[in-house]
Amino acid sequence: MPESDTALVIVARTPRLGEVKTRLAARLGSAATLQLYRAFLTDLAWRFAPASDCALHWAYTPAEGDFAGVLAQLAPGVNTGTCFPQSGLNFADRLHQIFRETTTRAFARTIVISSDSPQVSSALISQARLALDEYDVVLGPAEDGGYYLIAMREPHDLFTGIPMSTDQVLRLTLTRAQELSLSVHLLDTLFDIDELPDLLRLARLLQADPGLAPATAACILQAMKELV
Repeated sequence: MPESDTALVIVARTPRLGEVKTRLAARLGSAATLQLYRAFLTDLAWRFAPASDCALHWAYTPAEGDFAGVLAQLAPGVNTGTCFPQSGLNFADRLHQIFRETTTRAFARTIVISSDSPQVSSALISQARLALDEYDVVLGPAEDGGYYLIAMREPHDLFTGIPMSTDQVLRLTLTRAQELSLSVHLLDTLFDIDELPDLLRLARLLQADPGLAPATAACILQAMKELV
């Protein structure tokens, strides 16, 4: 058995110029967006690496990227956990495979989060973990109609046929869960960072509480100066 019975998996891309947050890059520029995404990964690594109640994992794409090496540069001296490549024909397949992967690694619970919301707190992860004691599925709704977190004890197929990256994801996932007779618990709603207004909103949040994501806060401050 693993040391912790819960796997926390962060879904991420290997940060490469022009390949991350493309909608945001259209306004912010590819170079500044790359630095911002690297800051997201830095903050997530520092926040969740020390968590004793979850074993940290990273599911990365593309498969040939040296994601572990990137993390070592972004969070030196931190045990950033286990990295494994995503596999599947599309994002829905890849998400389902993550749950299959952690199940084969003998984890009793799996929590998957996006790397697009660096403001996800340790408290939310703890809430998701505890909720799995009573519910089959835990979802963290995103304001765009998707979700920033999904947690399950078993690799139920809540993904096949769901049009990912649309505003119907959460609604259709809840319908699928009902069809499978799975109980669902919803966490607080958060926002992803996809467009410039999202970034400005995150900037205001971190201005009030920069300790929530310090690397991101510093990167946004620099990016805003250059944008102006």
